[in-house]
Amino acid sequence: MSQEIANIFKAYDIRGLVDEEITPDFTFATGVAFAHFLQQQREPGTVVIGEDMRPSSIPIADAFSAGVTSLGMDVIRIGLASTDMLYFASGKLGLPGAMFTASHNPAEYNGIKLCLSQARPIGKESGLLTIENFVRKGSPLELRSVGVETQRNMLEEYVDHLLSLVDLSNIRPLKIVVDAGNGMAGHTAPAIFARLNCELIPMYFELDGTFPNHEANPIDEKNLRDLQKAVLENGADLGLAFDGDADRCFLVDEKANAVNPSDLTSLIAQRELKKNPGAKIIYNLISSRAVLEVIEENGGVGLRSRVGHSYIKKMMAESKAIFGGEHSGHFYFDDFWRADSGALAALHAIAALGESDKSMSQILKPYQRYCLSGEINSKVADTAAATALVEATFSSMPGVTTDHLDGLTVNGDTWWFNLRPSNTEPLLRLNVEAKEPERMNALRDEVLALIRG
Repeated sequence: MSQEIANIFKAYDIRGLVDEEITPDFTFATGVAFAHFLQQQREPGTVVIGEDMRPSSIPIADAFSAGVTSLGMDVIRIGLASTDMLYFASGKLGLPGAMFTASHNPAEYNGIKLCLSQARPIGKESGLLTIENFVRKGSPLELRSVGVETQRNMLEEYVDHLLSLVDLSNIRPLKIVVDAGNGMAGHTAPAIFARLNCELIPMYFELDGTFPNHEANPIDEKNLRDLQKAVLENGADLGLAFDGDADRCFLVDEKANAVNPSDLTSLIAQRELKKNPGAKIIYNLISSRAVLEVIEENGGVGLRSRVGHSYIKKMMAESKAIFGGEHSGHFYFDDFWRADSGALAALHAIAALGESDKSMSQILKPYQRYCLSGEINSKVADTAAATALVEATFSSMPGVTTDHLDGLTVNGDTWWFNLRPSNTEPLLRLNVEAKEPERMNALRDEVLALIRG
C-alpha cells in the first residue's frame, strides 16, 4: 500500500487509475489528511471543492468531502468547474480548495489538485508530502461535530472576474473556433463567449469524461488536427484548444498553424508591460529565448524559473512578478491570485486580435525568432550518467556556458538546449533551440546520440 500511495502522489498533484488507485476509500482518507494538514497550517475552516466531467469525479469528491467534514471542517461544493474556476473560488472566498480532475490524462485516470487559501499551490515541497504521510499513517480523529456541506454556483462570478481583467469592450467582430475536447471548457466557454463580440464555433462541448473524439491534451499535435481543419473550413480568425480541466490553452492561427506557447507568453508579456511598466515577468527555462528578449525590449525584467507551477507561483509571490508563462501552455497572472488560467490567456489573445486589423499570424510573427525542437523524451537507464556525458562533451567548447537550475542547460551564442530528468519515469526530456533550423537539427541529433548511445 505504501508503494501504491507513493505512485499516486506526484510532484504537484495526486493522480492515478480509477478503481485501482483513486478510490472513494482513498479520497476519504485524503480528505481527512487534507483537513488535518489545514488545521496545522491554521487555514480557514472551510474547503471549496470542484470537479470535472469524468464519471468518477463526483463519487470520489463526495468521499473526500466526507473526509474533510469528519474533522469538523465545512465544505462548499461549486460543482462542475475548470481548474482555474476552482482557483478563482479559492481566491475570491479566501479558502483552501480541491479540484477533482486528471487534466489531460485518459478517461481511466482521475486525481486531485490541492491549494491553500488564495489559490496558493501545494506541491511535494509545500505540503503534499505531509498529506501523503498523513494518508500513509492515518490522521487522528477526535470526537467533534461533523462539518456542513453546502452548494454554490460560481460560474458567472468567475466570468465577471475574467472580464474585469481584460478589456474586450471595443474588439472588432471575430469568428473563433473552440475545441473543448469534451472537457471543462465545454462548461466555461459558453458563459464567457456569451459576453463577447465573437461568433463562437463550438467543437466537442459535450461534457464526456471518456473523451470520445480525441484526448484532451492539446500539447500533442495530433489532438489539434480537428481544430485546424475547422479553422480553415470556417474561415475563422482564431482557434482555441483547451485541455481536460481547461487550465491550459493552445492557439491555432487563421492559417491553421499551431502557435508556440512561447509566442503567446511574449504577446501577453508585452500587453501586461504596457499596463505595468518595468514589471517583472517569469518564464520557464525551456521557453524560447525570444521571450526574454521581448520582455527586455518592452522595459520589463525577465526572471528565469525551473519548470513546474509550484516553482513559478512561489517565484511570483517572492518577486511580485505580474505574469508568468510556461512552454507547456500554463499562464499565470498576479491579478488571478498568481494561478494559471487557460481562459484568461485566451482572452488576452482575443483582445490583442480584436484591437488590431492584423491577423493572428501577423501579430505573432515578431516573436518567432528561433527554431525550437519541441520536447523529446528518451528512455535512459542511468539519467545522471547520460547527463554528465552530455555536459562533459559540451562544457569544454569555447563560448559555451552551463547551469543546473533544472537539469542541465547548455548555452551557446545563438542556441541552447536543456536536458531534464522526469520526476516519475526513467526519462530524459530534451528541448533544443537555435537561430537556424539546420543548427537546431544538428544539435538535437548530437545530444540524442550521446544520451541514447
